Amino acid sequence: MSIGISEEHVELAASLRKWAAAAAGAAAARDAENDPETGFGQVWKGVVEMGLPGIGLPEAVGGGGGSVLDVAVALEACAHELLPGPLLGVTVAGALLGETPGLGERITAGAHLAIGPSPTLRLDGDRLVGTVEIVWDAPAAELLLLGATGEQGERWFVLPGDAAITTPHPVRDLTRRTGSVRVDLPIADTVAVPHLDAELLHRTMVTFAAAEAAGVARWCLQTAVDYAKVREQFGRKIGSFQAVKHLCAEMLETAEAVTAAAFDVANAAFGVDDGGDDQWAFAADVAQVTALDGAVEVAKSCIQVLGGIGFTFEHDAHLYLRRAMTLRGLLGDGDEAALRLAGRAADGVRRRVEVDLEGRDEAVRGEVRASVERIAALPEDQRRAALVDAGYLTPHWPTPYGLSADPVQQLVIDQELARASVTRPDLVIAGWALPTILEHGTPEQQERFVRPSLLGELVWCQLFSEPGSGSDLASLRTRAERVEGGWRLTGQKVWTSVADRADWAICLARTDADAPQHRGISYFLVDMRSEGIDVRPLREITGEALFNEVFLDEVFVPDDCLVGGLNEGWKLARTTLANERVAMATSRLDKSTERAVSLAARGGLSDAQLVRVGRAVALSTVCTLLGVRTTLRSLAGRGPGAESSVAKLLGVRNRQDGSELVVRLLEERLVADGDEVREAVWEMLNTRCLSIAGGTTQVLRNVAGERILGLPR
Repeated sequence: MSIGISEEHVELAASLRKWAAAAAGAAAARDAENDPETGFGQVWKGVVEMGLPGIGLPEAVGGGGGSVLDVAVALEACAHELLPGPLLGVTVAGALLGETPGLGERITAGAHLAIGPSPTLRLDGDRLVGTVEIVWDAPAAELLLLGATGEQGERWFVLPGDAAITTPHPVRDLTRRTGSVRVDLPIADTVAVPHLDAELLHRTMVTFAAAEAAGVARWCLQTAVDYAKVREQFGRKIGSFQAVKHLCAEMLETAEAVTAAAFDVANAAFGVDDGGDDQWAFAADVAQVTALDGAVEVAKSCIQVLGGIGFTFEHDAHLYLRRAMTLRGLLGDGDEAALRLAGRAADGVRRRVEVDLEGRDEAVRGEVRASVERIAALPEDQRRAALVDAGYLTPHWPTPYGLSADPVQQLVIDQELARASVTRPDLVIAGWALPTILEHGTPEQQERFVRPSLLGELVWCQLFSEPGSGSDLASLRTRAERVEGGWRLTGQKVWTSVADRADWAICLARTDADAPQHRGISYFLVDMRSEGIDVRPLREITGEALFNEVFLDEVFVPDDCLVGGLNEGWKLARTTLANERVAMATSRLDKSTERAVSLAARGGLSDAQLVRVGRAVALSTVCTLLGVRTTLRSLAGRGPGAESSVAKLLGVRNRQDGSELVVRLLEERLVADGDEVREAVWEMLNTRCLSIAGGTTQVLRNVAGERILGLPR
């Protein structure tokens, strides 16, 4: 999915991609391959006619008055079609200089403005003197934005392009030109920009470069997937090969992370979300770590999937790789941003993302707040029942057990509960069992099981996995034989958490041995106190026994505990309520990442270690951002996007890598005893199950490749 979520942004992106494709950017780039001084004049003329340089500039200077996110959506669309020329640099300049007298109008009108990212000139009396070795879009520039240092510190100026001597660099990225600029002229011949400094400039560059990176990543992903669907080898489409499918799924993961980071930094830029400079700086560092490296990785993988054709100069894939590498090269190494990010996190900064409900909460806010305040005033042991009675424990569930709450109402309830410091109890396996009973169970089953489970009177476990089935759940062997008044279940289940203390279980068993695998399974509710059930603790790599093996020896299950129709268990196992839960974003990082940050805050870590901490902070933040985008998509009335499917894959990596990082940071102390070390080692060992439980990472990548990307089975 692209950066834009709202209908307006989706339409803007589609329109601009169509226009940019007609501009034939790749052809223009190839035509100018041997012209290091080109400004891509013909393409730029079309850009100006479309009004792209002024999208985000004030209407008073002829601009469109759009938001930073509007601009990001436009840049992503243009980069997707490899539009060449100085649009990125001019956009950065417009965001910084749009309200400077005389400059905003010129930028809106299409002035080609080049930028020197570092203040490398010197102030010599009343003259600006020196050479800037790297200037974005320097050839053919009408204006130059350059920085200098002197006795009064750092200062920035805009000067005429013809007042400097420009030397073009060799062409590396065929769609973008850079050069060095030598300057020696009076300050009086320039326009001073007193509000600008190198940090603000860099942050703005990253903000808009991340949008371009998202466009590059999206094109590379789509191109690789389209090719994998049609290219045949060994008599089969290569997209059906698991190695290719997994590579494409990994590209999807990275592309969604890039998009989420680009979306977020655009929202944080210039204090748009009222977060202040510290929030924008944090989001920009996350974007630099995630988006710029990510676009390069996806571009490289695209060429890998394309194979030999991707290695030819004829194919456009290398143009996108060059574009991505140039973006990263111009903005600096991601490790530098990771180092800054570790420092910001150690100082207590976290990305605070609040969803703007745009006034849609006014109708329900007062009633919800009053109700939550009444619940908060109750003794702790009475709050759960009050939450159930109010429908606030599971507001997305249908009445009378929830409120059939829409996304806005769900978020308001979350916000008010957080405001009152009221925490919902975790339903654990009941959170999976009860929606199935509500969707497919009888009224008697609903009355018998739902409310007592919500109140915590019934504890559930799940009897799905078997020693021989694992992720291949349809191959289960536990059998259910028809007897008078019900069924007799016989078989073995494994990896069953809380089975030793559960009251009831949801269980899949085969009721028709002759039917195809997926069609001969039924869904039962099993009383865990029944005769014939043997629960045996299963000791895991942590040394503890969180899971259990469960042996069923002709366990009787009455007819009224069959959920749904006979042999419909596979469909029920995949059931979720249509009105899915919408969750409020949290500003906290993953538990292990928070531990790593606390170790960084103590001091004593090397820069290399701090870089690893910063990268962990970036990944943990991106996982939260994927959830935010899913929530916003729900609020916009749109179906779930790819980010909701990618979230588990990236979330597993986040938790596993974060827990391993803590152990690595504590390596010198691992021989010592102590709670901190014991907890860190336990967490690292325990999180190994995350890439196995609920479907292995490899199986989920198959699913993502087939169901999201449309690759052949």
